[in-house]
Amino acid sequence: MLPLATPPESVCLLRLSAIGDTCHVVPLLRCLQRAWPETRFTWVIGRIEAKLMSLLPGVEFITVDKRAGLAGLRSLRQTLRGRHFDLLLHLQLSLRASMVAALVPARIKLGFDRARARELQWLLTNARIAPRAREHVLDSFMGFATACGVHEQTLEWNLPLPEDALGYARHWIADGAPPTMVISPCSSHVQRNWLPERYAAVARHAIEAHGMQVILAGGPSALERDVAAAIRERCPSVIDQVGKDTLPQMLALLARARVLLAPDSGPAHMATMVRTPVIGLYAATNPARSGPYLSREWCIDAFPRAAREFRGRTPDELPWATKIEQPGVMALISAAEVCDKLDVLLASRP
Repeated sequence: MLPLATPPESVCLLRLSAIGDTCHVVPLLRCLQRAWPETRFTWVIGRIEAKLMSLLPGVEFITVDKRAGLAGLRSLRQTLRGRHFDLLLHLQLSLRASMVAALVPARIKLGFDRARARELQWLLTNARIAPRAREHVLDSFMGFATACGVHEQTLEWNLPLPEDALGYARHWIADGAPPTMVISPCSSHVQRNWLPERYAAVARHAIEAHGMQVILAGGPSALERDVAAAIRERCPSVIDQVGKDTLPQMLALLARARVLLAPDSGPAHMATMVRTPVIGLYAATNPARSGPYLSREWCIDAFPRAAREFRGRTPDELPWATKIEQPGVMALISAAEVCDKLDVLLASRP
């Protein structure tokens, strides 16, 4: 069954969420598009994530409303009625994704190896990628290309940006503007978020020591607006654009920035797509598994400290997918070490 002797006519990718993980899927998709230029690609994806990934050319997107429950699954079944795919790439370990996979008619349903195929994925696939342990999420996705017999694998994202997004970015980071640090302070997982007063301290350092422009970015939630207000109160010189852009506009903004400061969140991986360095703040999660793929040298890796303090163990002694999302964990990262990391990054080659 695998590897494939000839390119398939149709491939369905299943990855509903989240923004960061869909960013990790793009190099796999680009790899397959290069290897199989005549293949039709369909991506079953969450609605929010589709607002960004629909920029990809040559891909059909079928969105799933994750909040709709069974009604959303019924709608998807109706959409897929009469369809058939040669290959399904089941890229998500969740019960919801497994229920979606059951609705996708495909001759080959490829999932993770048995050790990783949690949340019933093992039951709803008939082929598996090679077993691997303790690898980055993006690398685990590239294992699907290898299983299909596609071995020429280069990192490519290259999402074409619409003119309104480019114009938005040029407005806030004009040609000739000072180097810009974008701060995206919030994750959807609250315990991954750093302290507003420490973001403000780093922003002041960037402005005063390096003459940088600092822009706050993020979604429109009440939490994100409150955090932005707390940072702005302590550092009035920042430009607050939280909740004022679209995902393509934010991607364009990140493409013109010198650096992004963010916790483990979608924007860290969006910045990676446009090859902007990321100072990632990692204590609740392990950057070796889920950090910004091209910026791991710039991450603040406090996960070993968190493992010792909250679990009494080393990271190597914990399961690979362990998250230490507990109150106080992000306080293990000091403002001083982030400022030091920024100094080193700015002294490096742009």
